[in-house]
Amino acid sequence: MPKRKIMAKVKKAIGKFERMPTGIPGLDKLIEGGFVKGSTNLLAGGTGTGKTLFCAQFIMDGLKRGEKCMFLTLEETPEDIIGDCARFGWDLSKYIANGQLELIYKDPFELTNVGRSFLDGLGKRGIERVAIDSTSVMGLYFRHPAEVRKNLFNTLSAVKKSGATVLVTAEAPEEGKMLTRFGVEEYITDGVILLHYVGFGGGSYHSLQVRKMRRTNHAKDIFPMEIGKNGIEIRKLES
Repeated sequence: MPKRKIMAKVKKAIGKFERMPTGIPGLDKLIEGGFVKGSTNLLAGGTGTGKTLFCAQFIMDGLKRGEKCMFLTLEETPEDIIGDCARFGWDLSKYIANGQLELIYKDPFELTNVGRSFLDGLGKRGIERVAIDSTSVMGLYFRHPAEVRKNLFNTLSAVKKSGATVLVTAEAPEEGKMLTRFGVEEYITDGVILLHYVGFGGGSYHSLQVRKMRRTNHAKDIFPMEIGKNGIEIRKLES
């Protein structure tokens, strides 16, 4: 088959990927309409960059669309997550009450081969979106880096098999070349989004960069990000 026809078929196939809106105003335009459905995406950033808020906004978008969702927190309590969301006018309690949202706290020690069984059943429960915040705390529970990497790999592999669209957060080191503390998540996820925070001249500035997004022709620049009363919003670059 001529190379031109092969490339035409590839482009046609790429256009067929179904997308899931992120719920972050301004972001979907940068990634061809949203996350690829069924993909696993990493959100990496330092302290105070908005990772948990980003997850909550992603989940809220799904709830508003009538999707079943799971928010797995490895750090904050469900009560903390509910309280944080209430500040933006998002009432998670009603979605928990009607069974549309599973808001679960798990001790990272529980994410063993046996403890991950609740992830294996995501597809059967019809869950379409999953947020996991934050994988970095595993480093506080397991003694050796090899144990951390093994549990991270197994956990993300289990949730990826579910068919849900997944957003997972990780702490980015303040210094160094690695995107995450353990150097695992960025290689086994389909997409990588970096959040940045800079304090300068008495003010603070947030930004976002799409570092990797499989099956997506994504924007490469660093874009301004604002956190306001309605949550996170990505701004256009000034010309």
